[in-house]
Amino acid sequence: MTDSEKLDLLLKQMGAMDERFTQLDNRLMKLENGVTDIRLTLENETGPNIRRVAEGHMDLSRKLDEALKVENEKEMLIIRVNTLENEMRRMKDKINSFA
Repeated sequence: MTDSEKLDLLLKQMGAMDERFTQLDNRLMKLENGVTDIRLTLENETGPNIRRVAEGHMDLSRKLDEALKVENEKEMLIIRVNTLENEMRRMKDKINSFA
C-alpha cells in the first residue's frame, strides 16, 4: 500500500468518523430538546397542578376538621342533655316520694 493510498484510506475513515460525530451531535441536540420540553412541562404544568390539588386537599382537611369539631360539640351537648334529663327524673322521683 502506497503512502497516497494510506492517506486516502485515513481521510475516508476520518470522513466517516466526522459523519458519525455529526449524527451523534444531532441525536444529542434532540435529546437535549426533549429534556428541555420535559422540564418545561414539569415546571409550567405538572408542578402547578400538583400544588392546586394539594391546596384542595388542605381545604378539604380544614373543612373536615371544622365538621368534626361541630360533631364533637353536638355529642357533648347530647351527653349534657342526657345527664340533665336523668337529674330531672331523679328530682321528680324525690318530689313524688315526698308527696
